[in-house]
Amino acid sequence: MKQIALDIGLAPAPTLDGFLAGRNQAAVQHLGLWCASPARSPVPIYLWGEAGSGKTHLLHAARHALQAQGAPVGWLDASTPAATEFDPAWQVVLMDDVQLLDTARQHLAFNWFVNAVSPADGRPRGVLAAGSLPPADLPLREDLRSRLGWGHVFELHVPTEAERRAVLRQAADARGVFLGDEVMDYVLTRFSRDLGSLMQLLDRLDRYALQTQRAITIPLVKAMLQEK
Repeated sequence: MKQIALDIGLAPAPTLDGFLAGRNQAAVQHLGLWCASPARSPVPIYLWGEAGSGKTHLLHAARHALQAQGAPVGWLDASTPAATEFDPAWQVVLMDDVQLLDTARQHLAFNWFVNAVSPADGRPRGVLAAGSLPPADLPLREDLRSRLGWGHVFELHVPTEAERRAVLRQAADARGVFLGDEVMDYVLTRFSRDLGSLMQLLDRLDRYALQTQRAITIPLVKAMLQEK
């Protein structure tokens, strides 16, 4: 009989320290210093790279780090209601997947950007944004595109095979689950290899293992997929 799995210990919040930087060391180090400083620079930061390079992870990690310091933040992506107003209490504005913003949300993003860097109260806020393309190639209105590329721009690189394994192992260890080499091989050769998909798969495996009170093995992976 299955047991209902509790959420305790599952999917730890993304952190900058928990991000395997690899070739993205410069970007991660810059974000770490920026988030840790109460007097952080208002110069915008833009991260870009293909799917699986860690953009959304880093934005969520930055939000987690800032909120842990008591800093209110605004979050904007393609699902944000177009009528959401800029909140003067925000200390930082985060924008994810900016290449997906429609006309209404591009207007919203521009409004938030201007209110953040040139506020009426004279207290500039930080802006951290991410997209799949370099600023010059973004399919956005020109005034927004040029502002996203005005400050620090970092290209993020997709992890190598060895780095994927290390990230998956680290994420499993953080959840307190054992992921054997044979399971690792099975997962990496049969499923989407971008980190976002791998983390979702690990979350599902962790929950299913708790529900069935079984270790994570290849038969368990197959059983979970058949049941789903």
